[in-house]
Amino acid sequence: MTKIPCVLMRGGTSRGPFFLATDLPADPAARDAILISALGSGHPLQVDGIGGGNPLTSKVAIVGPGSVQGADVDYLFAQVNVERALVDTAPNCGNMLAAVGPFAIESGLIAAGDPRTSLVIHNVNTGKLIEATVETPNGRVNYEGAIAIAGVPGTAAPIRLVFLDAAGSKTGKFLPSGQTHDVLDGQQVSLIDMAVAAMLADARSFGKTGGETPAELDADRDFMARLERVRRLAGEVMGLGDVSDLVVPKPILLSPAEYGGTIRARYFVPHACHMAVAVTGAVCIAAACCTPGTVAYAVADLPAPDAAGRRLLQIEHPSGATPVEVEQDPATGEIVRVSLIRTARRIFEGIVHVRDAAA
Repeated sequence: MTKIPCVLMRGGTSRGPFFLATDLPADPAARDAILISALGSGHPLQVDGIGGGNPLTSKVAIVGPGSVQGADVDYLFAQVNVERALVDTAPNCGNMLAAVGPFAIESGLIAAGDPRTSLVIHNVNTGKLIEATVETPNGRVNYEGAIAIAGVPGTAAPIRLVFLDAAGSKTGKFLPSGQTHDVLDGQQVSLIDMAVAAMLADARSFGKTGGETPAELDADRDFMARLERVRRLAGEVMGLGDVSDLVVPKPILLSPAEYGGTIRARYFVPHACHMAVAVTGAVCIAAACCTPGTVAYAVADLPAPDAAGRRLLQIEHPSGATPVEVEQDPATGEIVRVSLIRTARRIFEGIVHVRDAAA
């Protein structure tokens, strides 16, 4: 067995091991073999590794010094398939992103300030920059606090994430098709690339109310097959090619809010419905809600902006609601930045043993 240092962390509603880039091979194939072994992929329970047997707990963050101008650290996200020996580094994960700042500070990559530390994270997957602000009283990361986020038990210290330039994360365009809506296989959708490449549709156009539980949606095999068929067509139109083995574009079903929020969402990852909503998905939905002509704009109960062009949106999902602030240029309507609050927790640190054949 080969021993590799790692820290298991919860970031937002996700969980997974965090590695320093220097502790893993630079070669992507060699690196992916280690991640597959470490998480125990190829088995539905990931019983031979530290994965959690669910896409939300089969994630990896690889962190190192910043490699582009303006960035303090680099963050490469890897989605490790549970049942297949596959690693996908196409998307960002905004939930795991929440734990990058604390990990970087406690690993010595960033000097802590007092009472908080701000750093700019370069997401290697998308080439985008995100500013994170972490509570660091007396120069130490604080995880305890009063902030609750939907989908996570208890409360913790706030971590503010500001997406500085999230448009075109994978395709280079906010509207990859050049249109606010398209018709694919008879289905009206909006193809949006903001923090994550996604395919947004009105749930009712798929014969759903939008209030179904994730288990109910996952169990409807005919619906899931149709959703995947339209998703693959969306990938082609967005210029992503054959997305059969990719987790983007993410399918998102939207419907009117039920509890006083802005909009209700069912977010898929992509072959199962999320119990909440991904951070990048929330950013994407919020941006779409503020863009006339999109499916989201038609469904949303959109609050008016303040004088600076800021709106606070509430995205309802199976675990509650996620608040997202969108700032638009009052003159042009261009989305300037999107921000939200997450939490994180350090769970354990130590050594993960991987098979020598993988290493």
